[in-house]
Amino acid sequence: MAGAAAPGRLKWHVGTAVALRDETATARTITFEVPTWPGHIAGQRVDIRVTAADGYSAIRSYSIASAPSADGRIELSVERLSDGEVSPYLTQDLAVGERIELLGPIGGWFVWRENQTEPVLLIAGGSGIVPLMAMIRSRATARSTAPFRLLYSVRHSASVWYRDELQALSTDDHGVAVTYVYTRTAPPAFPRPPGRVDATLVAEASWPPKLLPTCYVCGPTPFVELVAGLLTAAGHPSDRIRTERFGPSGVRR
Repeated sequence: MAGAAAPGRLKWHVGTAVALRDETATARTITFEVPTWPGHIAGQRVDIRVTAADGYSAIRSYSIASAPSADGRIELSVERLSDGEVSPYLTQDLAVGERIELLGPIGGWFVWRENQTEPVLLIAGGSGIVPLMAMIRSRATARSTAPFRLLYSVRHSASVWYRDELQALSTDDHGVAVTYVYTRTAPPAFPRPPGRVDATLVAEASWPPKLLPTCYVCGPTPFVELVAGLLTAAGHPSDRIRTERFGPSGVRR
């Protein structure tokens, strides 16, 4: 079945870059064609190994942005870090036709499966939207009717990833309810002043705890810890809160 990774040990695959698309001024989505790809589940990630001409190699982890499919293609969305070793290459230098080594798919807990029917709350901080977007896309391709809500925290409007796609999905009758929070500069006439996610916003954007939604939170470590605490304080059971964080102690991007 498409999206169900084959059992067994993880293995390295060779992927060829077949398409490049800029999401923001510092972020790019790369489509890889991977003939040996076993399939993945929305929310999983891969390790990428980049090897320089002198033999030096570096490995970084990136969440998969695309929905599961059977065509052997996956998308990775990468944010360029000014002090990074791998992200500048992937977002500025990688060209269509170049090949990259990928290990995966990795992970089995921070995932959304097509047979889930309970309400889902997605909360993203910055580039933490990537695995959550895979879940949103998976829901769409599977024609799932599971209720989805997304709370998306960004610095300003130019920092929004997948803007047009999210707009289209949110206006669909059976789409995803999207709530934005801008931490530095809000668009003109936006109803909420710039600020961080707080208890009031979580209460307004989330499903009532009595509905037992599954909550997925992804972003920088401080953001994830804050949001997880707010969800717990609001009455959401800890076993219904799934988190993935990046930074010094989390997924490397």
